[in-house]
Amino acid sequence: DFFGGDKQETMRLYEEILSDANDYGIQVIFHGCTLPRGWERMYPNYVASEAALASENVFFSDYHAKKEGFEMSMHPFARNAVGAFDWGGMMMNHYMSRDNKSRHQRFTSDIFEMATAITNQTSVNCVAMYPNNLDELPQFELDFLRQVPTCWDETRFIDGYPTRYAVIARRIGNKWYVGGINGTDKAMTLTLSLPMFTNKSVRYYVDEPQKSGEILPAASMKTLKVNKKGEAKVTIQPMGGIIIVE
Repeated sequence: DFFGGDKQETMRLYEEILSDANDYGIQVIFHGCTLPRGWERMYPNYVASEAALASENVFFSDYHAKKEGFEMSMHPFARNAVGAFDWGGMMMNHYMSRDNKSRHQRFTSDIFEMATAITNQTSVNCVAMYPNNLDELPQFELDFLRQVPTCWDETRFIDGYPTRYAVIARRIGNKWYVGGINGTDKAMTLTLSLPMFTNKSVRYYVDEPQKSGEILPAASMKTLKVNKKGEAKVTIQPMGGIIIVE
């Protein structure tokens, strides 16, 4: 952590750390660092790099908590396009505190947080859980968090615009996961091209419209029918998300 820079000696240090760690079976995540330079292909023990203002800043300040939608809908087009991105994890507490009542709140929905496991690529997906989450989260959310893959065989861009929204599809084996996030303050209705689900009924994780008095919108799991053209109409709530899985 905390050795950023692009000088030759610094770049050599990164690679020497990876090489030495690999001799002892140690996996490596770099923080406070520069962008990765193809290390995923060079070193089997390289996991990810931070190289951005990551989720710890959401915890530290109300300002960054409000910017999470903007940032996470930017990174698939920018930081994460370069290499594995250790954002830091899906945060499931509604408030940035152990008691889930104090400090500032989270401004993204549960489904938004879960969908970032798909829109963001890293070899280790961290889930920021507190004991209370095991009792408070719906069972379908817990099941997804336990089962979401950490490696992928194929990635497809479905739709998006930097800092506004991103919809990404990833495949492991013969199973596809589609994640979508909305970084804006307005609901967004999209018609997605999903040829991998043509003429199928799929699981659809989605936020309900937020009701007055709610801190964050309620989440639900429904069935979505993809038509014979491979198209599906979806609505992503403000600072919300969707997940589509067969």
